[in-house]
Amino acid sequence: MRNILTMLTALLVAATATAQTATWTHRVEPRGEGLYRILLEASIPDRYHMYDMGPYVTDGPNATTIVFTPGEGVTLEGGVQMLTAPHRYHDEMFDMEIGTFEGSASFAQDVRLTGAQGSVGATLEWMLCDDRSCTPPDDLQLTIRIPADPAPAAGTAAVTDGEDDTTEPAADTSAPAKDTAGSSPGLWMLVIEAILWGFGALLTPCVFPMVPMTVSYFLKGEGGPAMGRLRAALYGFFIVALYTLPIAAIILITRAVGGEAVTADIFNWLATHWLPNVIFFIVFMVFAASFFGAFEITMPSWMVNKADAKADTKGLGGIFFLALTLVLVSFSCTGPIVGSVLIKSTQGEFWGPIITMLAFSAAFALPFTLFALFPSILKKLPKSGGWLNSVKIVIGFIEVALGFKFLSVADQTYHWGLLDREIYLAVWIVVFSLLGLYLLGKLRFAHDNDTPALGVGRLALSIAVFTFVVYMIPGMWGAPLKGLSGYLPPLTSQDFVLTPGGAHAAAAPTTRKYADFLHLPHGLEGFFDLQEAEAYAAQVGKPLFIDFTGHGCVNCREMESRVWSDPEVLAILRNDYVICALYSDDKKQLPESEWVTTDSGKVLKSLGKINSYYARKNYGVNAQPYYILQGRDGQELVPPRGYDLDIAGFVQFLKSGLEAYKAQR
Repeated sequence: MRNILTMLTALLVAATATAQTATWTHRVEPRGEGLYRILLEASIPDRYHMYDMGPYVTDGPNATTIVFTPGEGVTLEGGVQMLTAPHRYHDEMFDMEIGTFEGSASFAQDVRLTGAQGSVGATLEWMLCDDRSCTPPDDLQLTIRIPADPAPAAGTAAVTDGEDDTTEPAADTSAPAKDTAGSSPGLWMLVIEAILWGFGALLTPCVFPMVPMTVSYFLKGEGGPAMGRLRAALYGFFIVALYTLPIAAIILITRAVGGEAVTADIFNWLATHWLPNVIFFIVFMVFAASFFGAFEITMPSWMVNKADAKADTKGLGGIFFLALTLVLVSFSCTGPIVGSVLIKSTQGEFWGPIITMLAFSAAFALPFTLFALFPSILKKLPKSGGWLNSVKIVIGFIEVALGFKFLSVADQTYHWGLLDREIYLAVWIVVFSLLGLYLLGKLRFAHDNDTPALGVGRLALSIAVFTFVVYMIPGMWGAPLKGLSGYLPPLTSQDFVLTPGGAHAAAAPTTRKYADFLHLPHGLEGFFDLQEAEAYAAQVGKPLFIDFTGHGCVNCREMESRVWSDPEVLAILRNDYVICALYSDDKKQLPESEWVTTDSGKVLKSLGKINSYYARKNYGVNAQPYYILQGRDGQELVPPRGYDLDIAGFVQFLKSGLEAYKAQR
């Protein structure tokens, strides 16, 4: 299933993603008496912005710089002018007022022609950023010819890998700059998973009984077919809004109060701190016990009854309260699903929680909208009965398994050592073995109906479950289990490994900072402190592979298991690079001498917060994984790379970094 989702994601990204490019155009306008004006215009991709010309202090953003060098027969008149007014605001991260351009930006330089003709050299440097990350600073060199006749000259500037771009008079066309950023399919994978969870929630025992209530309400509707369609559409809209708007409100409020860094810190805390993860673990265990029949979990009756009573009213208010009743009644089944979707999406880009919740709620609302639009299709649905209790039991087993993921995140980020990989696997093997026995009818619960004969459906499901159990068993002795890599603790936490390069063999020397509790996969050796890594890279004459990662990052583990494990990738990383893994969620408290004070005066004491601050301040990125290839003097060799399971692309990424490093010599 995961492979199918990966292929669907790749196709979706390929169909929708466009290369993020910077495009510069220029033209020359005569102004009379030998005076000319050179006009430059930058076309900025959607969702990206470019900083203005500053100037800024050393710790500020990378300002756009434009330097004109006059050739023979040309003199400069004044300096560069910003014809487009930048949007100015106080930036919390830089703690200063900055200016940015969006969409486009125009600049001008006046020159005087003293001969028959002449030329002017122009050097441009800029950087594009969005809410998630910044592309490396880009540059462009132009040679612009100034004609003596009154006809204006025009041309297009495209990045030419450092070479001069000499432009002849030509039509004003567009040519893109070199590609500086690629699209990551990580968010698309989350969206697809959220959609599947949304459809799956319809089969839960708390939700399915709401179908007859929906149909009976809309069967009583009046106003003709057009009004019926409108009422059904509003019903679906209200369901989506009740799930999505609270999450959006939290994000927007925190962003307005403290900026994006505060919102990122809140979601980072939610995803990695021990308290919310332990709470979610307990919640999942409680809900699982409820599904097994120990007790019933319902929303307060007064709340449900009040919403249900108002749903009987006519008009938009009645439709809204019917949607509210659905959300409240179904909470005991959808609550854990919603929590799991949200926690996972906080590890992605800034708007990930809103987008994934929108996808979940839209999928969840779609069947109810169809029921409201075509009430007669209810006749084709199976009736409620014992099969719903079986669905509830199956969900209970799955919730037990998924709940341990939250406990595992807390265990890894705080280094408790309670839930190593073999213990985690043992729990899953036992849970899914019991699920298989239940599907075969060998286990019975209090509210189960008699099942005199084993149906084909149960048999097929039990075969799938026991196949999954058999797949997991070799993991107890160190098998990589690539299909589960994103959900299991790292192999380095396993005590007994038969495979080459096992857990203890993979540990880096303890003389390196933090190597006593942090490890790299696949027997790789590396660093966990950037300064140490940079010094060692300079000593051995190798480029630096910087890995912004996290203990709770599912995509990081998947990249390590599916991409890093490739023999060619592994050989390049082991032989040609110095690896530095910077964990953004590690809770290790550092000595006072290693604390970092931010530009706003906040003191950061833990390893994860310091690494996260470094990632935001220097690269404008909050997401993991994020890979940077760094050469001499801290220079980026090639554009960074994020979550992408394309092995050939990752190999090319590493090889291009090596070529760029050799060119620095």
